Amino acid sequence: MSKKFLPEWTENAPEPYSYRSIFKWGDPKTFKHPNPKLYQELKAIFKLDDTYFQNKKNEGRELVQYKKPVKLNKTQLKALAEIVGYDNISTKEYDRLKFSTGKTLEEALKLRNGIIERVADCVVHPRNVEDVQKIVAYCNKHKIPIYVYGGGSSVNFGLRPAKGGVTLVLSTHMNKILALNETNQTVTVQAGILGPALEHALNNAKELYGTKYNYTCGHFPQSFEYSSIGGWIVTLGSGQSSSYYGDAYDLVISMKWVTPAGTFTTKDYAATATGPKVNDIMKGCEGTFGVLVEVTWKIFRYMPQNRRRFGFIFKTFQDAINASREISQGEFGMPAVFRISDEEETHIGLKLYGIDGTVLDTFMQLRGYKPMQRCLFIGSAEGEKNFTKNIKKQVKKICKKYGGMYISGLPTRMWEPGRYKDPYLREDLNDYGILIDTLETSVKWDNLHHVHKAVRQFIKSRPQTVCMTHASHFYPQGTNLYFIYIMKTDDIKEYITFQDGIIDAIAKNGGSLSHHHGVGRMLAPWMEEHIGKEQMAVLRALKKHFDPNNIMNPG
Repeated sequence: MSKKFLPEWTENAPEPYSYRSIFKWGDPKTFKHPNPKLYQELKAIFKLDDTYFQNKKNEGRELVQYKKPVKLNKTQLKALAEIVGYDNISTKEYDRLKFSTGKTLEEALKLRNGIIERVADCVVHPRNVEDVQKIVAYCNKHKIPIYVYGGGSSVNFGLRPAKGGVTLVLSTHMNKILALNETNQTVTVQAGILGPALEHALNNAKELYGTKYNYTCGHFPQSFEYSSIGGWIVTLGSGQSSSYYGDAYDLVISMKWVTPAGTFTTKDYAATATGPKVNDIMKGCEGTFGVLVEVTWKIFRYMPQNRRRFGFIFKTFQDAINASREISQGEFGMPAVFRISDEEETHIGLKLYGIDGTVLDTFMQLRGYKPMQRCLFIGSAEGEKNFTKNIKKQVKKICKKYGGMYISGLPTRMWEPGRYKDPYLREDLNDYGILIDTLETSVKWDNLHHVHKAVRQFIKSRPQTVCMTHASHFYPQGTNLYFIYIMKTDDIKEYITFQDGIIDAIAKNGGSLSHHHGVGRMLAPWMEEHIGKEQMAVLRALKKHFDPNNIMNPG
């Protein structure tokens, strides 16, 4: 094969009503392909040649077809249809599968092979809170399971309707901004609104709402374009600028919930001292207590003109982490984007973003920043201009102390346009039997290196397996570790067993089960051991109160 050979990466949108149209990430017409240098790197890692990439594996282009009868009877379906209107309910095979499927790799692999496990009996698109109240009351009376779908970006089987029943899709109609309060600096929205719609409205608040300033929601997960604010909250998500703005947990002021036990709205004070807060209890419940229908959320002044970007390269991961800890504990404020990549992620990342082989790369190597040793730090500061100026000044001072070489804000600028596009790589790689997936955890500073080493050691114990890691959500007391692993296999069972082993390695070595993806059905088997019987008993008692008939996200 010619050195210029590249695989025939898919450039066509999936066929309507195909399996691929369900598992493909994001916009059907958007793609991100491995660049030539990354392609060469993957061939070297997996000991493959161009011939291997002549033929694709199962692409999932077949039209959805399966036999799983609807278990709800005609009377029940009619009752639901009369609540929302017949245009807002479906028992079509494609709809039932689409809204029962998240974005886990396991789900994608099974759909590529036409393997269908559990699907909802019907899909319902409520128009408003009153619809949700009537549906929950009816389903509670008849003991019909309810599952909730926002943007569909769950990566832990959070959407899988284990008991069948009804899936409520909130993003179809319940996606409105209800109020923007500039005095209190909050926005109240319906839970189904997706990230881009919310952020666009806030960025243009002066024009749209007559405010004095434009605003930002401050929350930008990688799934931002295809996730809902309700999903951010119920999974305790974190955005790529969380080190400055806070996690979803921190950004919620109040919520309105519809539960089998009743409907309630938590108080919208900035702070209260009225006992344990139900507002906090409901965060992270992943739909097991009820349906989140409205949210009041903190907003921040939008000042992109004050953004200051920076990038550094360190000689070792230890140096990079030491610098990041001192920055996090420096009491001068936090960067917004704040991301440290370990040796292997830096190595592959520089190839992915086209820095490998450039003049900058050569200069770094001449200064002693060697491939598979050096670590990249990219970041930016947001806020008032003097604040961001000081952040950058202090960050540069600390990074220099630990041997970090300033490489300008260029790497951050190069990262920004593709910050939501990396997941699009998955389909290209999967088409050729190369799997890429992620798991993440919280760590304290004093056990970070132990967890990183132990989990990485397990992943690398499998021959020809990539393990890239970064930390991107920082606190004075610790950070997260985000493991990305790439492997070549056609065996779904092998992949599942390997993934379970990674989860075991995280849990046994002192990492949390999750930092920002939530628990879902994927991590549920480890939950009681992780938090202990007493805390699990509290959660079960709350579940029994809010949902005595166990209809909310059961299984």
